Amino acid sequence: MSARQYKAIGSKAHRKDGLAKVTGTEQYAPDVSVPRAWFGRVLRSPHAHARIVSVDTSGAEAMGAVCLTFADVPKIKYNERIVSTPPHLYRDRYVLADKARHVGEAIAAVAAPTEALAEKALRAIKVEYEVLPAIMSADDALKAGAPSVHETVRLQDKEIPIERNVAVSRLVEVGDVEKGFSESDAIIEREFSTSPMYHAQMETKSVVCKPAADGSITVWASTQSIHNTRQLLAEIYGLPLHKVNVKRVALGGSFGSSIQMNSVTPICVGLAIKSRRPVKIVTTREEDMYDHCRYQTHIRLKLGYRKDGSLVAGHMTATVEIGAHNIQAYPFLGVIAGFWVSLYKLPSMKYEGRAIYTNRTPSCAMQGFGAPQATFVTEVMMDEIAELLERDPVDYKLEQYRGLGDTFWGHGPTVKSVILSDGVPELLKIGAEKIGWAGRPRPGSQHGRLRRGIGMARGFHCSGVGHPKATGAEMIDYSGAIVKVNEDGSIDYIQSLMDHGGGTNEAIARIVAEEIGVPLSKVGISTVDTGTTVYDVTTHATRGVFAGGAAAHKAARTVKAKILEYAGRVLDVMKESLVIEPSEELGQGVIYCPSYPERRMTLGELAKYLQINSWGTIAAVESLRQVTAPPAYVTYFVEVEVDTQTGHVRTLGAALGSDCGTVINPGLAAGQLVGGLSKGAGFALVEDHQWNPKTGELTSKGFWVDCKTPSILESPVLERLHTDFAHTYEPTGPFGAKGVGEAALNPAIAAYANAIHNALGIRFREVPITPEKILSALAAANEAPKVAEAELVAK
Repeated sequence: MSARQYKAIGSKAHRKDGLAKVTGTEQYAPDVSVPRAWFGRVLRSPHAHARIVSVDTSGAEAMGAVCLTFADVPKIKYNERIVSTPPHLYRDRYVLADKARHVGEAIAAVAAPTEALAEKALRAIKVEYEVLPAIMSADDALKAGAPSVHETVRLQDKEIPIERNVAVSRLVEVGDVEKGFSESDAIIEREFSTSPMYHAQMETKSVVCKPAADGSITVWASTQSIHNTRQLLAEIYGLPLHKVNVKRVALGGSFGSSIQMNSVTPICVGLAIKSRRPVKIVTTREEDMYDHCRYQTHIRLKLGYRKDGSLVAGHMTATVEIGAHNIQAYPFLGVIAGFWVSLYKLPSMKYEGRAIYTNRTPSCAMQGFGAPQATFVTEVMMDEIAELLERDPVDYKLEQYRGLGDTFWGHGPTVKSVILSDGVPELLKIGAEKIGWAGRPRPGSQHGRLRRGIGMARGFHCSGVGHPKATGAEMIDYSGAIVKVNEDGSIDYIQSLMDHGGGTNEAIARIVAEEIGVPLSKVGISTVDTGTTVYDVTTHATRGVFAGGAAAHKAARTVKAKILEYAGRVLDVMKESLVIEPSEELGQGVIYCPSYPERRMTLGELAKYLQINSWGTIAAVESLRQVTAPPAYVTYFVEVEVDTQTGHVRTLGAALGSDCGTVINPGLAAGQLVGGLSKGAGFALVEDHQWNPKTGELTSKGFWVDCKTPSILESPVLERLHTDFAHTYEPTGPFGAKGVGEAALNPAIAAYANAIHNALGIRFREVPITPEKILSALAAANEAPKVAEAELVAK
């Protein structure tokens, strides 16, 4: 079916949640109000590393507050993120800390009838600390004799020791790397660093917990997975799952910061259980900044290649600083390897990765989950090789990339798929034309204050983490959905999948409408919770439409089959002869037989007929695991202007291309690309998370200067901002669709780095590329004779 034949897919329509959002009536976790609720506050460590000698809550309790300390919580170690399977799930935290491991770590909590009293009671708690030496960098953590952030962590049913603060390591090898290097005509080796930037999502972490007389609890929380939150709360507090109900509320952005059950959630539950009344906690922006950040990486890559440019061998070492807790370091190390080797054909490779504990803010997933870092390193290196070979980077990369028919790893060595759809050639051609690639300057050829440059990069993100192996997965990946026909012919789409704000549920509603054959207006996105839905792992890994949408598509197909079977009996025709088409005039799906057009009825008439005659309700519940994770390719062409007096970089134009298969909602998909450019520009140019090396306190606390995020004023003018979609069809996706979300960011920092090189003739391999770094590099270039940045190691 071509896109022109679709009715709901690809059409223009108002978002179903649009009116609530623009009028401010949409309910987020901070908006939830429960009668008799008390307010909770969390006491956090002022020290980066300290033993907790004593906690005195008597002053707070004298005010009537209920207090929670380490003595009150279950002594169960857990990991906030339970997407990883048990053999790869490292547990190293309690509800409240047994030892302070970073500034901002939760030590105690209070609940009181008013926010003012809760804050007053919090300040009355007295904590005695024994301050310990703090580790603020991976280099310090690895030194002999360095203090341990964690002595042991729990893996499955055992406590395992942590040596020299290495939380976990991974080694991946394919082929004979040393032989490959010996057969190479040239070798290039470079080092790269990326920053631990803050997610800067609009909503800070919030939670409300309402206990009931029967021991059950109802929870409203900022989360990307209501079912995983439910399971963790049940495990920690020893409750059966049927006594934990987590409600889905709108999520005010996440970028991965709520892929886990946020640390404040079980604290709130503990306060509610102890006080026997509802409790609400809304964290401040500063608390949120101490709660999570992107993984900081230090990567060295060595590539061997032949005179024709074909890669022969590669060796990558990656050191990842994970902060005070291991949320998902094992899979993160795997995805760096996977994204690296899946970008270009590489016969032999060796990858060594290690994740290091420090006394800093814990790192967790952030848009791209290792892909932006791996893409930055690889795309800048490939751009440099093309320059050394005097090749056009676009032509060179087209020759070497993994494309249609190739096997790629995606999220790591256990997630392998064959590429069945590939829009890279089309997108590179379109992007090059729109940005004016053919007219770009030679690197380093410009003089004067303002210098322009054009850079390109390409990359991808997997659509989920599905793979064909039956067992041995590192990550869980399946979705469930319920589709039900109401008595008026409208459809209830019921799924626990979380929408981060980008319109995932809206897109899936279109898939349901398209499959059944009803107007989009007839499909409702139901208000749901864990008690009314089946399991969905989480909205991450760009899997929303591809995996979650596929589960809903499966349920819709089952429902459609039942509709046709019942309608065949009522209309006295064979079910195989019937079709369903949406009628905007009737506002219904119409069922009819083309050979006997008079034999027709609306879906509402059929549903009512079934009710009156007690034939039953048409509904289906389905679960689905995708067995592939197709690459959602994205291409970037960016034009920048560099002010050599201030070091400021201005984005003049951008041509962004997405291969997401069938485009379910073009407007929102384009919005994903533009949003990816904004976040990518921040990652490339300004955003950083910095701590005082002595105290462990954040020095980057404000959005305007210290923790700057790009605004709409820093985007290209509309006339110079292009978004395009490849004409591809992914055979394993719902109606040919695959992902777009995280992929929209992944090539951004490499494109900016290559554009700045094109403008100045200087390579930057550490991001953010701040004005200070640019001015320093320019000064160094003027002080010394110009030498080639990339030396060939000739054979």
